[in-house]
Amino acid sequence: MRFNPKARLDTSRTRDVGGSGAGGGMGGGGMRIPIPGGTKAGGGIGGVLVIVLFLVLTQCVGGGTGGIQLPDTGLDTQRFQGTDTGRYAQCKTGQDAQDSTDCARVAVENSLTSYWSDALPAQSGKAFHPESSIQTFSGATGTGCGNATAQVGPFYCPTDETIYLDTSFFEDVLQKQLNGPAGDFVEPYVLAHEYGHHIQNLLGTMGQVRTQQGPNSDSVRLELQADCYAGMWTNAATSTDNAQGEPLILELSQDDIKQALEAAKAVGDDRIQQQTTGTVNKEQWTHGSAAARMKWFQVGYSQGSLKACDTFAPATVE
Repeated sequence: MRFNPKARLDTSRTRDVGGSGAGGGMGGGGMRIPIPGGTKAGGGIGGVLVIVLFLVLTQCVGGGTGGIQLPDTGLDTQRFQGTDTGRYAQCKTGQDAQDSTDCARVAVENSLTSYWSDALPAQSGKAFHPESSIQTFSGATGTGCGNATAQVGPFYCPTDETIYLDTSFFEDVLQKQLNGPAGDFVEPYVLAHEYGHHIQNLLGTMGQVRTQQGPNSDSVRLELQADCYAGMWTNAATSTDNAQGEPLILELSQDDIKQALEAAKAVGDDRIQQQTTGTVNKEQWTHGSAAARMKWFQVGYSQGSLKACDTFAPATVE
């Protein structure tokens, strides 16, 4: 992935609130996941990590409004709102994005906003506005959907239209615990998926979700559609520009596409179940199989349209 060194970046929607210093886990809402290859002590079982699976498996959509409700941790939401640490203040140009993962995050947000500001109204007739922010944190933070800790993977909260991300997720969970890929395009794929949820929020798609589990459940269809939307952006990423009309991304390689597909594969429900429990139970799926996640990313990438990404239309999405 190569950014345009001349492009100016807009940091107004990317913020960081730092660490909370809070301990503890997600309370009763987390999912207990054995760590593959965990260290054994005294002949006992391997280590256990309490996390909410990638993109938040505790999704609750109802009442016709849609959205995610994180489990109540007993933490004070206001305590973790935090103020901007200025982490992204140095991100001025595409060259900064080329040199810094933090600044690359800003550039990807700018590119996603550029793409969807044109694609959404052109293809749906719906008005577009960008997400409120991408907010990074460490430890814990308050959100419009409840309290989030570091054990929660990247997620979009429709209540405050914000994408939340603990940046340690990619190394500590995706790579080490789920044996997922490393690479410069893994995080952009994740951010594009979460931005896809913002587009679903603007379209009202989240209000269609009723069934929460199963290979063809509404929850799975919602997640696969977000993967498809991520593919749409990826295909058009090199045509996005900033407010001055300067291209933001100059090149995406086949290796970038491979990284996105490998990341999608790593977070398939069947892959996670096999990795962490040794068994696969389709009736517990909430995000779709590895094959389906890769398939729908490729549909978005190859066809580039909201219509092609209508995962709610076919009888089966697997």
